[in-house]
This record gives sequence, C-alpha cells and structure tokens, in this order.
Amino acid sequence: MALETHRLILRPWEARDAAPFAAMNADPEVMRHFPKPLDRERSDALMARIETQRQRDGYGIEAVERRADGAFLGMVGISHIDDMPGTPVHGMVEAAWRLARSAWGQGYATEAASAAITRGFATLGIDAVVAFTARPNLRSQAVMTRLGMVRAPELDFEHPGVPEGSPLRPHVSFRVTREAWGRR
Repeated sequence: MALETHRLILRPWEARDAAPFAAMNADPEVMRHFPKPLDRERSDALMARIETQRQRDGYGIEAVERRADGAFLGMVGISHIDDMPGTPVHGMVEAAWRLARSAWGQGYATEAASAAITRGFATLGIDAVVAFTARPNLRSQAVMTRLGMVRAPELDFEHPGVPEGSPLRPHVSFRVTREAWGRR
C-alpha cells in the first residue's frame, strides 16, 4: 500500500524502477559510503530481495517517486534487520534511505523516512527504530538527527559486509522510540 507525503509517494517496487535504481546504485558518489557501486545484476538482486522482504513482513524499504512528475528518486522505508547476526542491531527495525544524487539536499530523505517511521509506530506496533551508517557518512547522520533520532553508541558495530580495515566498516547508530517520536 502506497504512503503519500506532501511531495512524495512511497510504494511497492515495480519493473519500471529497475533501470533508475541500477543507475543510482552505479553512481560512485551515491555509493561513496558503501564498499563499491553495484552493477546491474547486483542492483536487480537487491531490488528483488527488498521487495520480497517487504511482501513477507508487510512493510519494508519502498521505491520513492516525486508526486509532481512521477520521477524515481530512490528508496526509503523501515525494515526488520534479519541479516546481521552478531551485531547489536540484529532483530531490530531499521529506517533506511538511498536517494539519487539529483534528489539530494531537498529534504526528501527526511520527509519520506519520517512518514515511514510514523507508519511503523502508528500502525505496526513497533517500539523503536534504529538507523546506522558508516562513520564518515555525515549526510545520513544529519538526516537521523533531523528525524529526532539520538546517537546510540551502545549499538555501534563493525559492519560484517564491509572488509576489515576499511574506513567504512565502523558504523554509528541512532535510535528513536515510539514514546520519543510522539513527543516530537
């Protein structure tokens, strides 16, 4: 079921999203805080995995389009973290986003993530949402702060999907509870 904000639509993934999603994932600047950009095959596999998880859980990371013109902007949503055993965030619900570079700096990530988190607290009964990123990714940390999330250093971890020794392996975590969200 689509979720609409003033400027955006968060919706299930469609075949038409594959090409712009792959272009976004191949952009070295968009993927600066990930081990490497994704080729088309890996991007398609990621899109399929995200949509499968969304269908399984009834919520998840969704495609984001601009209401004014239907342009694909990226992905935003909340999802259950079931693929990082051994980390303190395994089993929690994560807010995540990745936007095409052309969508940066316009408040879209904050707007879309806020809507997704609100839905999670209001209709899914989630008690807390976490977000994490590579330590050097200050832009995403700024979004987390704008969302009202607070640093949760006890949840920081070394990302198991990033090679040891990489400056992208240490991840910082933020969290917001349903109660704190309601006081915003």
